[in-house]
Amino acid sequence: MQRQRVASRALREVGYDPPTHTLEVTFASGTVYRYFDVPEFLSRGLTVAKSKGTYFAKRINGRFRFEQVK
Repeated sequence: MQRQRVASRALREVGYDPPTHTLEVTFASGTVYRYFDVPEFLSRGLTVAKSKGTYFAKRINGRFRFEQVK
């Protein structure tokens, strides 16, 4: 999955795969996580949010199954 750089202090890159509803997030630390069954509207909302870190924390973190990408 290709990730795009985002302007954020907390997040570095975001990618989304519509067929599988999978969101990948690269955090400022460089750690990458993959989130499953994320609706596309939440992915779009993340990419346009003024504060991507806040949006992620309120609408995605802790709400979806995830794994760390090694």
